[in-house]
Formats: sequence, C-alpha cells, structure tokens
Amino acid sequence: MKIGDIVVRKSYKKDIAFKIIELKEDKDGNTLYILKGMNLRIIADAPENDLEIVRDDYNGEKDIVFNRAVKDAISRIIGHRSDTHDGTSLKKIQKTEKIVQSKELIFGRPGKILHIDGDNSYLENCLKVYKQLGLIAEGFPVKEKDQPTKVIELVKTVKPDIVVLTGHDGMIKEATDYMDINNYRNSKYFVQSVIELRNYNSSYDELVIFAGACQSCYESILDAGANFASSPSRVLIHCLDPVFICEKVAYTNIEKIVPINEILENTITGVKGIGGLQTRGKYREGYPKSPYI
Repeated sequence: MKIGDIVVRKSYKKDIAFKIIELKEDKDGNTLYILKGMNLRIIADAPENDLEIVRDDYNGEKDIVFNRAVKDAISRIIGHRSDTHDGTSLKKIQKTEKIVQSKELIFGRPGKILHIDGDNSYLENCLKVYKQLGLIAEGFPVKEKDQPTKVIELVKTVKPDIVVLTGHDGMIKEATDYMDINNYRNSKYFVQSVIELRNYNSSYDELVIFAGACQSCYESILDAGANFASSPSRVLIHCLDPVFICEKVAYTNIEKIVPINEILENTITGVKGIGGLQTRGKYREGYPKSPYI
C-alpha cells in the first residue's frame, strides 16, 4: 500500500472510504498509515493488516447514507428557496396589478462566502455545490496549520460576509479529556484562526464564521468567536455541512436573525455534528432591478 491509495478499515466493517496521506512508524517500529476521509472530515490511523484497498469510487455504508442525505438536502433547499423568494411572495402580493409590477422589480443578493480548507479536492467539490445553490463563493486551499497566518490576508482580498475554515480533524487515540485542545489533531489551528478573525472584526453580524471538522473541539472554537462550529458530540460531520450552513445564512434576509434550529435543519449531521449561535442573515433586497440584465 502507498500514499494515494483508497482504503477501508476492516475493523470498522469498511464503513468509510479513506485516502492514505502519510506513513509513520509507531513506538514498536511498525508502519502506521495516516488516513483522511473521502466524504467525512476525519483523520485516522491504522496498521496495514487492518486496511483493504478499494476502488476510487467506493462508498462504505456511512458514505452511502450521507450521500443520499446530501441529495435530499440540496433538493429541499432549492425547493424551499423557490417557495420563499418566488411563490410565497407572489401569492402575498397578488392584490393589485400595480403591486405585482413593483414586486417584479425587486432583486436580491446573497452573502459572499470565503471558504478555506486544507484539501483542494474537497474544496473544489464544495465550490461546485455553492454554485449549484446559487451562492457567491471563493475557495482557497490552505493547510490547517497555516490557516491562522493566512486567513486575514485572504479576508482582506475577498471581502466576504461569511468565512468558512475547515479541514480534517479528530481526537487523538485513547484521549479522555474532551476539553483539552491538545487532544485534537487540528482544533488548535481552527481556534487560532477564529481568534485572528475576531481581532480583525469583532462583530458576529458583520463577519459570520464557521470553523471545525470531524470531532473538533466545539466549545473552544465557539469561545474563540465563531458563529458556528463542530462537533458538539464529537461525531463525524459530512463535508458539505458547512456549505448548507452558509446557504441558510446567505439567503436569509438581513432584517432577520435566524434561529439556530432553523440553520441546523439544513445540515446532514444535525445537532450532534454542528452547533452555534443565533446569527443575522446576509441576504439584501434591492430595487429596482436593472432592465439590462
């Protein structure tokens, strides 16, 4: 087996597909394979005898369940937005011809998103879904440990309304103290990045922040200043959960504070995987619509 191979863990009933990203030696001199999830944002390790090489398009049981949920979520989001911004609004205003004509001149702009992640292939997949959902997003591949030193420079360049800081994470084996940031592979980098962002802009309404990955130290990331973070129950989160969080915030009118339970309804892993604070929407209506567009 080599770096780049797609594998599953036999001891976990081959439930998740991983890519081998690094080889290390354990304390006894045996080779240990460092793995990152293909669909789930987790880093793990395993000995060679626990691994089995699979096809590049292999999906384990958990992958299949999550992927089905993603398709359902995208359909539900697009359908709900159509009802909210088109059907529902028009039903409310079809009282006089004059009001209908005025309403047709209203246009809207969702919040702009900056997404930073340590994995370029994952980032490309997210950008495709952002586009599918009609969102304005820019993505930059930055390794988790480098995010604290790069994030402000990127924010100044992109000027986003929403910043997403993701990557791979996970608890160190045999760790028992869930509140010790040193028991997590990358949570400290998410915390440091959020602190940098809040020093740059302290307003939770002006700059919305999502940070974290699978099993990240949720409480520490929120305490650092994030609006949303993972993972309250230290569970695996789907790679598109941050995208669905952003969609809800970006398409909610700026006059409204979105209840956290409404935001979490968009996600795949729900309250066990994602949590956060009440957050003001970033969608702004304009008037009149240009006749030349």
